[in-house]
Amino acid sequence: MMKKIHWIVTIVVILFASCKSNTGNNKIKTERIEIQPKTFRIAIGSCNRQNLPQEYWSTIEKDSADIFVWGGDNIYADTPDIELMGEKYDSIKSNPYYQSFIQSLPNAPLGVWDDHDYGKNDAGKEWPYKDEAKELFLDFLDIDSTQAMANRNGTYYSEVIALGNKSIKFYMLDSRYFRDGLVNAETPGKRYQPHTSKDSTLLGEQQWRWLENEFKSSKANFNIIVSSIQFLSSEHGFETWGNFPNEIEKMQNLWLEYPLQNILLLSGDRHISEFSQKKINGLAYPLTDFTSSGLTHSYSSYSGEPNQYRVGEVVAQTSFGIIDLNLVTEEAELRIKSTIDGHTIRELHLDF
Repeated sequence: MMKKIHWIVTIVVILFASCKSNTGNNKIKTERIEIQPKTFRIAIGSCNRQNLPQEYWSTIEKDSADIFVWGGDNIYADTPDIELMGEKYDSIKSNPYYQSFIQSLPNAPLGVWDDHDYGKNDAGKEWPYKDEAKELFLDFLDIDSTQAMANRNGTYYSEVIALGNKSIKFYMLDSRYFRDGLVNAETPGKRYQPHTSKDSTLLGEQQWRWLENEFKSSKANFNIIVSSIQFLSSEHGFETWGNFPNEIEKMQNLWLEYPLQNILLLSGDRHISEFSQKKINGLAYPLTDFTSSGLTHSYSSYSGEPNQYRVGEVVAQTSFGIIDLNLVTEEAELRIKSTIDGHTIRELHLDF
């Protein structure tokens, strides 16, 4: 699935024959020297209505990203009609702006799904068409039947990108296939409230076992965890990891048990973009959740909502995200950028 990045410069050195040579022919020696890249650029976006203009892909293309990460709601299907869902995926995949962008990338795109490309708003494990929807999701990302994800339940998987003597590991989480039902909020103005049962699950036992093994074996310099819903912001009353506080605790415990280098969370879903940071006991740096949403439409009537972990201001206009990882200093620059003209709206520096 992954196109290999070749950071190789071939140097041709012509060595003239020695006067003692019997042949008198020049000898040509080719040496392959590996060049260590200094940076890696990730573009990310979510919430893409396929029936809205897609010209913004040419704006993202100008940033010359190394990879694109779909953050969920990659299409808006909301239907049990799998044929119709497939047509909506095809409309994006065949779009000339999207095709041009994807072909410009050195690496194939990665992605997670959310409720609207899962098939139903806010749906979880109860959705009866989730396996049919999964097949279309695999086709959209060109994940074939030989991949591990294609032969198990759910859509979670990992990808490691090797860059010289450095590496970046992506953990693509499935927040739909195994998720228990949500608890309706008793507080006016909110949709959901947290589960009180410690048996409630967001990722499901099977995905948790996989994730623990992935953390345990990771030697990556950067560990990028992609969740369609927000991990840190939990006070707004919509979908969030905060509706499953026991799952947040489980994740944080894994980070303490299997220390990972340079953790960064990426999320979507909300039709707003923002940076959130929280100090986690045991981590030497604040944990950052970069929410990038949405590509074609935004929460234009946004008038404010609580988020005790927010850094800076919310962006309530169409946007995409850019993450520049410095492979030398192991720092990162995060930017929220306009899909209209590509200008930077908000930015955040991470010194892990």
